[in-house]
Amino acid sequence: MMKLLIIEDEISLRDSIQQYMETQGYLCEIAGNFKEAMDKIDFYEYDCVLVDIGIPMGSGLDIVKELKGMKSKAGIIIISARDAVDDKITGLQLGSDDYLTKPFHLSELNARVAAIIRRRHFEGDEKILFNEIEIFPAAKSVKVNKISVELTQKEFDLLIYFINNKGRVITKSALAQHIWGDQYDQVVSYDFLYTHIKNLRKKLIESGTPDYIKTIYGTGYKFTDN
Repeated sequence: MMKLLIIEDEISLRDSIQQYMETQGYLCEIAGNFKEAMDKIDFYEYDCVLVDIGIPMGSGLDIVKELKGMKSKAGIIIISARDAVDDKITGLQLGSDDYLTKPFHLSELNARVAAIIRRRHFEGDEKILFNEIEIFPAAKSVKVNKISVELTQKEFDLLIYFINNKGRVITKSALAQHIWGDQYDQVVSYDFLYTHIKNLRKKLIESGTPDYIKTIYGTGYKFTDN
C-alpha cells in the first residue's frame, strides 16, 4: 500500500485530504507542525509527502531540503495558500516534484500524487517485470511470454498503473482520474473506463496470462496474481 505524509496545520483541510486519499486506497499519516513532520520523516519512509510551506515551528521549504538531504525517494508536492512565484520557484529548485495553490480540488491532488508515484517507481527503468509480463516504458511496448502484445496508449497507461498498485484495491474514480487527468471533473460516466479495462483484460488473457484484473464489485479493481 502506498504511504503518504500530509504536513498541514489547517485541521479541516488536513482531515479532508486524509479522508479523501484514504478512500483512494492510500495509507495516510499526518503532521501539524515542523517538529512532528521531522519526527515522522526521520523514522518512516513515504511514497509521497504533501507539505504546506507555512507551518508552525518552521518552513515547509526546510522540510523539502531535509528530504533531499536524506536522499529520500519520496515524491514531494508543496501545497500553499501563497500563489507567489518565488515560493514556487524555490520549492521546485529545492527538488519538489509539484506545487499546488490553495484552494484546489482533491481529485486534482490525487491525480498528481498518482502521477508522481508512477513516475518515481518506473522512470528510468529499462524493463518492468510482472510474472510473464514485460513492459518497456521507453518504447511503450509490452511482451507476454516474450511475444509482443499491441496495446493502445490508454491500455498501456492502465497496465502500468495496475502494476504500480498491484495487490491494492483501486477505485473507479482513481482509475478515471488517471486516464482523464485534469478533465476528470467533466466525467459523467465510467462506461469508457470499463471499455478500456475490458479490452486490456481480453488482450492479456488471449496472450497467455491469468486473469490478473479482479473486479471488486461496487468499488473498483485489483491487479493481483493471488
